[in-house]
Amino acid sequence: MNRFPHRKLLLAAVCAAFLGSAFAAPDAKIAALAAKEKPALLDTLKELVSIESGSRDLDGLEKISDLIAAKFKTLGGEVELIDPSADAYRMEDTPEKIGRVVRATFKGTGKKKILLIAHMDTVYTVGMINRQPFRIDGDKAYGLGIADDKQGVAVITHIVSMLQAMKFKEYGTLTVLINGDEEISSPGARSLITRMGSEHDAVLSFEGASIKEDKLSLATAGIASVTLNVTGKASHAGSAPELGVNALYELSHQILQMRDLSDPATGLKMNWTISKSGTNRNVIPASATAAADVRVLKVSDYDRIEQQVNERVKKQLIPEAKVELKFERRRPPLESSEASVAMARHAQQIYRDELGLPLGADDKAAGGGTDAAFAALKTKAPVVERFGLQGFGAHSADAEYVLVNSIEPRLYLGTRMVMDLARGK
Repeated sequence: MNRFPHRKLLLAAVCAAFLGSAFAAPDAKIAALAAKEKPALLDTLKELVSIESGSRDLDGLEKISDLIAAKFKTLGGEVELIDPSADAYRMEDTPEKIGRVVRATFKGTGKKKILLIAHMDTVYTVGMINRQPFRIDGDKAYGLGIADDKQGVAVITHIVSMLQAMKFKEYGTLTVLINGDEEISSPGARSLITRMGSEHDAVLSFEGASIKEDKLSLATAGIASVTLNVTGKASHAGSAPELGVNALYELSHQILQMRDLSDPATGLKMNWTISKSGTNRNVIPASATAAADVRVLKVSDYDRIEQQVNERVKKQLIPEAKVELKFERRRPPLESSEASVAMARHAQQIYRDELGLPLGADDKAAGGGTDAAFAALKTKAPVVERFGLQGFGAHSADAEYVLVNSIEPRLYLGTRMVMDLARGK
């Protein structure tokens, strides 16, 4: 028998008061729509995954861009299919022809301009779909490119569907941008993404979150590459080595003198990762090549490291050798800003207070390069990454999946974010 029943009542009242002040009930209409859209989103994922769309597979990219364009046209968008090939930033591995960009524009009655971005291309080659067909196993939906980034395309599609179902048009412009060259450093779409980012009041990027830590990204590393090409002169290594110009010696010298350019204090990393020289054991090598991977956390660090490598390459071991250096800025870093932090905090509040779920967000650089960095390059508006589903196994041969139970929360969050941004919240 409880001798102090009033204490239980008091405790219950205090708890109820605390919970009432700390948590807001989810918007019932949005929650119901998210639940309704879940099976439709899974159907969309199956459609997207069933089309192979590697970054260099132009036929596949044409098919999937047609599918995506049709979906946004059905939702009432003004849709354009843009060929970005002519104005592409040309890197060593950039193909002549680049997959199309889908841009869908929805006009509203308000003033705010909101941009939603994702990519349709994958790292896979034609035929690999047989190893990763779409399937659902428990709480996991598997498929080719499903986590990176076909889920992002699907989530955006069904956020727009939910907004249309509610007849919500309080934004000025809602723009969707889906490109087909992200996995090859977005040589075609980068300038368009940068321009669109500068023209909008907020950018939400829908790369997926991790299954280990559900977390929005406010910062990611920038990626660059350094390529060295050394030309020497061949000669017999046994009978006349002095008549040759050893490209391998010069390459080795260059690598060694540029081995200490990393700067842990600023997060700048430069590491030589590939080298090749010569044709035969008994021939002085007439050519040699090497490549280095560069990572930076600030755009300004690109200028510094590029200047350093260009200065050091002038110091040759063998003056007769011809040394050529190429520095490519493959992706800028996504740098955190006060505006991005504020938008992420708002998303966290929605997730915590309305859904009762944790959502991480900090300015620690995480993951690889992202198109969100191009969107943030020339704007002070908020740009936040990883509004997509939780997943695992991106770029893997047979184990890429997303968590089915993350669909409704992400649809709810994305829809609420668009609505609050449109209303100036």
